[in-house]
Amino acid sequence: MNTYRLADLFAEQAARIPDHECLIDGQKRYSYKKVDADSDALAAALRDLGIGTGDRIAVDLPNHAEWVVTLLASAKLGAILVPLNPGLGVREFKYQLRHAEVTVAVTMAHLSDLDYVDLLDEMMSDLPDLQCLVLVGDEEYWYDDRVFQYANLLAQGRGRSVDANLCDPKTTTLAVLYTSGTVGKPKGVVLTHYNLVQTALAAAEPLSLTESDRVLLAVPMFAIFGAHAAIMALTTGATLVLQDLFEPTGVLDLIERENVTICHGVPTMFELIMREPSFPNRDLSIVRTGIVAGSPVSVDLVRRIRKWNDVQIAYGLTETSPTVSMTRDDDPAELRERTVGRPLDGVEVQIVDVKTGDLHGLEAAGELAVRGPNLMAGYHRMPLETERSYTADGFLRTGDVAVVDEAGYVSIVGRISDIIIRGGYKVVPRELEDVLQTHPAVGDACVVGVPNEILGELTCACIIPVEGAIVTGDELRDFCRDMVADYKVPDLVRFFDAFPMTDNGKVKRLELTRVVGLELSVT
Repeated sequence: MNTYRLADLFAEQAARIPDHECLIDGQKRYSYKKVDADSDALAAALRDLGIGTGDRIAVDLPNHAEWVVTLLASAKLGAILVPLNPGLGVREFKYQLRHAEVTVAVTMAHLSDLDYVDLLDEMMSDLPDLQCLVLVGDEEYWYDDRVFQYANLLAQGRGRSVDANLCDPKTTTLAVLYTSGTVGKPKGVVLTHYNLVQTALAAAEPLSLTESDRVLLAVPMFAIFGAHAAIMALTTGATLVLQDLFEPTGVLDLIERENVTICHGVPTMFELIMREPSFPNRDLSIVRTGIVAGSPVSVDLVRRIRKWNDVQIAYGLTETSPTVSMTRDDDPAELRERTVGRPLDGVEVQIVDVKTGDLHGLEAAGELAVRGPNLMAGYHRMPLETERSYTADGFLRTGDVAVVDEAGYVSIVGRISDIIIRGGYKVVPRELEDVLQTHPAVGDACVVGVPNEILGELTCACIIPVEGAIVTGDELRDFCRDMVADYKVPDLVRFFDAFPMTDNGKVKRLELTRVVGLELSVT
């Protein structure tokens, strides 16, 4: 492999298999030649608008073909893609655009009940770097010269290309992806071409991914898992079958209709697919494999998935591009069920003491630390947070408690922080608590996670109301819905007169979690 530049590797596939299907998006079908031409056209049109090397291009879309085209156009320009979650609240959306210093945003006119034209028009004065908005869809907007139609830009750039961007893939940023991580404020994870492409190619090997595969992508591409799966397919010549928003019946329909051979997902997605009433009657025999990742997967669940989809269990973080380790077909059966496999080629792992960072021996539980070509370049505009994330010898501290055995198999046994993983998404309690405490009826708030069979964990907001205040759980959930992403809105709200406290005045979160869990078990 002489290059790890995404644009170069995709161009090789487009030249090798030009007429092979690259993307299936509903009724729309795109060959590799078509996607290559569209991304050339978009790159040329954006260059005419002054967008070039190092500029940030936000893409705020569900899983649509335009998302992939924007990724490739950005790579061709040497620009930096900033994927945004369409479910973000207004405050988070504005913060990420400003923090990432986004120059152009590609989105739809109406998305998640928001009018993005009006919203961005109102925000422009607070977003000094944002120059223009590119709208995907058929609606025509003529507000001013900052709003462009995606289709018009393709037409303007058709038949043109941009000069090959001969960047150094090891040092040139391909994307900045936002993650809540282990603190409340979202962090922009800076990932280079080498990080993302090398990790995608390494992860494709255990799946034996080739151009004959048809990959169902219902995992959102704004998250690292989805972006990773897309890059795996695009660099190996596979066909991507897109589902814009995950829906279990639709997944089963797509598998049967499009002859899907690879199906990825977080554990919650697989659980919901298998609970769909028509599941037992579906013909899923063509499904070969996939990745299950994003949150812990039980032995029972992985056994049930493997009855129809022989998935590999993977572990990773946004900061590791994302895959650190993965099971393989030739692993011993018990290890293939109970571990997250062995590290990818070139990736090193070690177990360190949670407090001191001192190295632990084999079979001892401690914090998992990672080093390798998959490690991020750092957190955007957060040098101190970046420095704190590494050990003295360059290993990234993951925040996860793990054990590594003599053969190198990794078992994740817990989390250091109080982060809640709900359906594969991280919810930081402190962030949600800060939002809840701005409500005039809330005196104090503590957010905990409680176990749930489908989502892994539910988010429960424990509230001490202001004396004399009258407020309902639904009112507080509606309040949060306007402030945070939809997956962060509390699933449950419980009211208390007081919280259990430690001697030094901290809430006993574990005890509070047990109280809520006990209440749920008897209701």
